[in-house]
Amino acid sequence: MFLTAVLPQFVDPDRSHVVGQMLLLGLTCAQLALSCDETPEAAGIYMSFEQQRVVITGASRDFGRTLAIRFAQHGAEVFVSSRSLEASRRVAGEIRDLGHEHVHAFACDLADPASIRQFAAQVAQCTDRVDVLVNNGARWLEGPDLLSASDEDVTDTIATGATGTVLTVKRLLPLLLASDRPDVVNMISAAGLPAHQRSNAHDAFYAAKSAQAGFADILSKRLRPQGVRVISLYPPDFCNPDPLSPQWESTPRGSGDMLTAHSVAECVFFALRQPRDCFIKSFHFEQAPDGPAEHR
Repeated sequence: MFLTAVLPQFVDPDRSHVVGQMLLLGLTCAQLALSCDETPEAAGIYMSFEQQRVVITGASRDFGRTLAIRFAQHGAEVFVSSRSLEASRRVAGEIRDLGHEHVHAFACDLADPASIRQFAAQVAQCTDRVDVLVNNGARWLEGPDLLSASDEDVTDTIATGATGTVLTVKRLLPLLLASDRPDVVNMISAAGLPAHQRSNAHDAFYAAKSAQAGFADILSKRLRPQGVRVISLYPPDFCNPDPLSPQWESTPRGSGDMLTAHSVAECVFFALRQPRDCFIKSFHFEQAPDGPAEHR
């Protein structure tokens, strides 16, 4: 089953329950390959990520850190990476402080092919499979003027977002194919969509995200016969309260509020928890007309 899910930017807190998520997605039980008399538990909707091994790039801060913490809280063994090994270890320490011992920290510079190769080799020394790869790492570059960024900044931005994503998938693909439920999650951006102009990102960031989107599209077609689902998210700007703070639960998620990392993370988990015949290819979020320009 192939599905493109289109969600409104704003998610009501009352609908964080999976049934509410189905309603927001506009899906019927039949569309989700569920029979109407089948319980969510029987269908695997509430499946935890126990025994799942999850690799996340760009996991030292912002949404990457949020996903690392949330996956661990759902029982996954988490492999966190960032350009700085110290930063990765700091997040791993936060996860261990929550009582989750199965976490590993790595350094990986997505702009450096040698660093990606080393990262993949180190992951392979720790595990014989990867169940979920989250391509979250990418450099943000601001500036509506093409001349405002140096050649080095342009090269680095495109390398981390585009080339880095391609090479990370390439190097970790053997471990993904060793899983019986492999998934690749791409955190792209609304800037990767055609005709999107509501960001104050530099042209190079647009180029990187557009390349990421094109790669994700062809990857989903070519890997699907091998049982790999490729799930891409195209969020506009969203707020990211600390998942370890009270603000994680208290940040408003009503119809007049800004999209939250809490809701975006729930979209990721919702897609991953579906039976293997349900392939949610992408999440497209509607940006409010008067909403702020994105800066993710």
